[in-house]
Amino acid sequence: MGNGRRRLIVVSNRGPVTYSSDNGERVARRGGGGLVTALRGLVAHHDVTWIASAMSDEDRSVAAGGVVEEDLGSGSTVRLRLVAHDQAAYDWFYNVVSNPMLWFLQHYLWELAYTPAIDIALKHAWTDGYVRVNESFAAAVADELEADPETPVFFHDYHLYLAPRFVRERAPDALLAHFVHIPWPQPDYWHVLPEDMRRAVHDGLLANDVIGFHANRWRINFLRSARDLVDAECDFVDYVADHEGRRSLVSVHPISVDSAEFEELARSDEVLAAERDLAERRPEQLILRVDRTDPSKNIVRGFRAFELFLDAHPETHGRVGMLALLDPSRQDIPEYSEYLGAVQREARRVNDRFQQQGWIPIEIVIEDNFLAAVAAYKQFDVLFVNAIFDGMNLVAKEAPLVNERDGVLVLSENTGAHEEIGEWAVSVNPFDVAGQAEALNRALAMPETKRRHRLEAIRAHVREHDVAAWIEGQLADLDRCSGRALLRD
Repeated sequence: MGNGRRRLIVVSNRGPVTYSSDNGERVARRGGGGLVTALRGLVAHHDVTWIASAMSDEDRSVAAGGVVEEDLGSGSTVRLRLVAHDQAAYDWFYNVVSNPMLWFLQHYLWELAYTPAIDIALKHAWTDGYVRVNESFAAAVADELEADPETPVFFHDYHLYLAPRFVRERAPDALLAHFVHIPWPQPDYWHVLPEDMRRAVHDGLLANDVIGFHANRWRINFLRSARDLVDAECDFVDYVADHEGRRSLVSVHPISVDSAEFEELARSDEVLAAERDLAERRPEQLILRVDRTDPSKNIVRGFRAFELFLDAHPETHGRVGMLALLDPSRQDIPEYSEYLGAVQREARRVNDRFQQQGWIPIEIVIEDNFLAAVAAYKQFDVLFVNAIFDGMNLVAKEAPLVNERDGVLVLSENTGAHEEIGEWAVSVNPFDVAGQAEALNRALAMPETKRRHRLEAIRAHVREHDVAAWIEGQLADLDRCSGRALLRD
């Protein structure tokens, strides 16, 4: 396949563009989410057909008209195919099964003494929602493969676990890859799902030629699950799994950022203006966290850890503050709206206890404002990432890249990023609130030379292992599989 342009099919729930209508005129805007950003490099260098869900009413109008060519800027164009799912089926697919069921399962978030309850409604959402939407995606992929059977297909994430098997049934020789962007739990935790569901998830993924993860621990968990739950023959040396007459390569490619583009963004007028505003009001030492308001991000425990730090170090009162930039996430799902309320209550409790003479320990900003986040990245003294579990956590890579204060990263050992850059961070157990408080103190008190050494090491790693390397690694996996060398004899 070489190093030149190649035809590729990308399949994800969210697309690179979403549409709206403004006074009768169709308006395209860039789709949300980190996946869209990460795959821009793929679109720039290859001929990509992107299959995604039609989200808005205008998306559905676009879907009715067939495939469109869309300009993503910087000379990059994508051939976009939107799939208009039945709206009730999509609601079950997204709001009942994908989130929260699969998301909560894969981040170990269920309180198993109480939740979940796999009732008739959940089973209905599975069959008439998750299965049905995956079938719709598979039909669109199969239609594209009829025109060019040699085009490799890239599936992305937990929304589409079943689609590869449905495609494989229609196109047995297709070259399929699937990247899972979230953690993969250990085999026992999959027993939260009934047997038919957990088998379908693993069987669907094992229909791919390549299955990718951000970290080796997620890869190992997947191989163990495949072995234990669907009797796949798994090789933990060469990282392959044999199932239903097919061999799947299970690989690790940690996602990253476009470092040059990100550093340029940090110098933009908009970010500089936001940084000036922050610099005027910042405390002497700033602890920063940037999160979606997702239970997996562990925000409530983070505030409690900061409270313990303030308890133990009264000399820091008025001098150290925490800025929490929180992007409201999935507020249509009760578990998420309830968690946002818990976050706000916890911050209020800590602030009511400690605030004095104009000093408020925790400043919360709840909005989707990426430019403000980049400005804060430049200003932190400590970056606090204490996620319960996280497939990667790009904040841990983005922020050190542009920080100008020799900031220290405090990083959960349960993030995919920890496998890459944990040696230069202050590691924390996300459940150990007392340990997190101690880690915040160590980070704030760390000598300047050690701070600078750690920050520069993270920065060098991110620049070397950027998003282009992430993409090229997956293309190399496809090249390895393209001759069917991985098929079982």
